[in-house]
Amino acid sequence: MKLVRTAAGGTGTVLIGLIVVWVFFQSLNGNFLSARNLSNLLLQIAVLGTLAVGMVMVLILGEIDLSVGAIAGVSAATLALLITNHGWPAWTAVVVALALGAVIGVIHAVVITAAGIPSFIITLAGLLVWQGVQLWLVGDGGQIPIRDPAIRSIASSYLVPGFGWAVAVAVVAGFAGVRLLQRNRRTRHGLTVAPLTAEAVVVTAVAVAVFAITWVLNSYFGIPWVFVLLLGLVAAGGVLMTGTTFGRHVIAIGGNREAARRAGIPVRRTVILVFALISAIAALAGIIEASRQFSASNALGGGTLQLNAIAAAVIGGTSLFGGRGRIYHAILGALVVGSVQNGLDLLGEPAAVKNVATGVILVVAVVIDAVSRRRRLARGGSE
Repeated sequence: MKLVRTAAGGTGTVLIGLIVVWVFFQSLNGNFLSARNLSNLLLQIAVLGTLAVGMVMVLILGEIDLSVGAIAGVSAATLALLITNHGWPAWTAVVVALALGAVIGVIHAVVITAAGIPSFIITLAGLLVWQGVQLWLVGDGGQIPIRDPAIRSIASSYLVPGFGWAVAVAVVAGFAGVRLLQRNRRTRHGLTVAPLTAEAVVVTAVAVAVFAITWVLNSYFGIPWVFVLLLGLVAAGGVLMTGTTFGRHVIAIGGNREAARRAGIPVRRTVILVFALISAIAALAGIIEASRQFSASNALGGGTLQLNAIAAAVIGGTSLFGGRGRIYHAILGALVVGSVQNGLDLLGEPAAVKNVATGVILVVAVVIDAVSRRRRLARGGSE
């Protein structure tokens, strides 16, 4: 019985995997599930989870974006320049940075749709171009300090316990509501649904986990505000993808682009909007990382960040083949990737081991996705 279907075999499978990871690292280092380390973990996955939200959207569309790390870097550099060198108000600079990210995404999408060039190529070129622009903006100093208290507080503020519990209740209620809506939708269309007792077990398990983590975090500084921002982004993205015509168009295009075109779906406009969204989300990730570092550096957004964002989306359950995925897969995948990397850090393992571990988990997720896809096709289902 599958309680929840996803591209990678089920949300339940991912959650079980996450539990296994946590138990494993806790057995090796008793500090892994401490309040301090869990708080650090949520801070560490904020940027990755934010990027993964955008990556889920573009993967559902059947495309890919390799430039998100560079867009995060150039947007953060722009933010820092406007605030530090030109004295702009913080939130005006934030709006400009987000708008810059969206414009970059539009440029990529226009080239992709007008010239018919694969998104892999265009965004790879964008990666190189925007990394160069980032280096030029940051300059020879290697970083631009940010002293504005509003920007610095984004990644260094925590909710008081009362608000923390309110967020926990909202998360559980939202999860239960989404499950109920999905169940009702499947029932209306004559599809099979899991027994109510199974649904109750899933919701109860999630509630226990959320309340336990909230209790632990409240014993430290509380829930990081930036993690609440990530939850809000996931909720907004979920509504956009499942409750709007735009979201249904994205799923249809990812499932079968030619069929979507023949059905009258505005494919070109939808592709442009998705790339604008993912680039604006990448800019938000850059702002969050700049807040964490109190500066915009030429290393921000570099390394394997964009590859880890793809890995987080796929590990969370989004299909690499397009047409299937949920926004919450981003946060699930980010938790898995972040937990593995955090646990290996506690054990003193080098970056090489972290990369190998993330790669192995990604391969397993993709294999499960491919097997699940072949089984659906063998049963006469659609891709």
